[in-house]
Amino acid sequence: MALRALYAVLVLGIAICAAPLLSVIWAEAFARRHGCTLHEGFTNPCVVNGHDWGDTLYTAFVAGWLMLLTLPVGAILLLVLIITGGLHMWRRRRR
Repeated sequence: MALRALYAVLVLGIAICAAPLLSVIWAEAFARRHGCTLHEGFTNPCVVNGHDWGDTLYTAFVAGWLMLLTLPVGAILLLVLIITGGLHMWRRRRR
């Protein structure tokens, strides 16, 4: 039971650490699909179906700076997950 909880916490931590990367990917894809200009300098208007997405896209894109902190932490969590899973499989095989 405790091992499942550890796996769940590690996977959740990795997902949280990947969130800034996913927000940048989403913002870039959305802007490209709708022909909008997107960069870190300032907000550009991006009107889609009568709604301006410029501020949302800018915020999601600039959130990518959090990757400087979250990606190394996510890599460490992934390494811990791989090691833990490998040790668990090795112990089960020895039984």
